[in-house]
Amino acid sequence: MCGCAAQQIRARALPARFLIPESQPLTPEKMTLDRAKQLLKVQADFGGFYNGNSAKLILSEVQREHGQDAVDQLIRELQLDRIFGFEPGTRFEGGLVIGK
Repeated sequence: MCGCAAQQIRARALPARFLIPESQPLTPEKMTLDRAKQLLKVQADFGGFYNGNSAKLILSEVQREHGQDAVDQLIRELQLDRIFGFEPGTRFEGGLVIGK
């Protein structure tokens, strides 16, 4: 293959719908406790291994934004100890369980 097709693909411009306006920077929204609770309820309803990983990521965001007390409150309120085995006092960072 001569690579001509690859050059043509690279030369095409992206459609406008794929471009992000400069007025909308790529900064993520902060994780509110209400949003975290909503997302965690979905993960808890499924209750599988992969959903536990998603819950760890959400709790990592809560840990970073709101602290350990907020994480512990969500674990107790949503019974994540029963569903995923997360205990109050457990620290989460970057989707990983760091320990107590």
